[in-house]
Amino acid sequence: MKASECVKFKLEGGVGWITLNRPEVLNALDMEVITALSGLLDSIGRDENVRAVVITGAGEKAFCAGADIRYMNQASPLEVRKFAQLAISVNNRIETLGKVVVAAINGYALGGGLELAESCTLRVAVKHAELGHPEVSIGAVAGWGGTTRLPRLIGKGRAAELLLTGDRISAQECYKIGLINRVCEKDMLQEETKALLNNILAKAPLAVRMSWEAVHRGLNMTLEESVLLGADYFGLIASSEDFREGTAAFLEKRSPAYKNR
Repeated sequence: MKASECVKFKLEGGVGWITLNRPEVLNALDMEVITALSGLLDSIGRDENVRAVVITGAGEKAFCAGADIRYMNQASPLEVRKFAQLAISVNNRIETLGKVVVAAINGYALGGGLELAESCTLRVAVKHAELGHPEVSIGAVAGWGGTTRLPRLIGKGRAAELLLTGDRISAQECYKIGLINRVCEKDMLQEETKALLNNILAKAPLAVRMSWEAVHRGLNMTLEESVLLGADYFGLIASSEDFREGTAAFLEKRSPAYKNR
């Protein structure tokens, strides 16, 4: 399958929609898909016309069922390591893209597929979706960031339970524990995702970007360092035109006209 076929992309109203397009294998990730994602994300990062990104899967069964097990079974240990390193770089790129990235989870999000979703800024899932880290069930480890990001999202105890049992949990349960931001009917996934993004995109772009950076970077710091980082960003954003516009609009009781500068 060519890269243009296994990973689809379209731009609508400033939002780039990435679709994992291997529904016949539940959108499983192999080297071709990961490589295509890597190149696409690099292009998106440089494109000022793309204000936000949505990642979803083709079909109604799966967002992404994880790494392609057939490929993993046949690959050498060094090939598996290279595969993991590339997947990690893709997930890191998503997390530091400088744009809001939403995982629109249309079905199963398992293993590497859930790790992909965990690297996104926010997650929206259909009610019938099931999420989990089944790696231990096949003698593997969540080696694409799951053992790092999942505890940061839902806490050490719940993360340990999911990672050690390999159990799948429903979208509703994921919402309760904070892994999913919104749950919706299957025919409302695009609308719910757009509504969430429209709410964010209506705000000052630089403020949104810096708020996410402060959250992401601050989690890897001590409390004191993280608080000071927030103060630094607060001072930095005060130098922007959008800060002056936003505060002026508030005082003048009008809608702000942000310019992303």
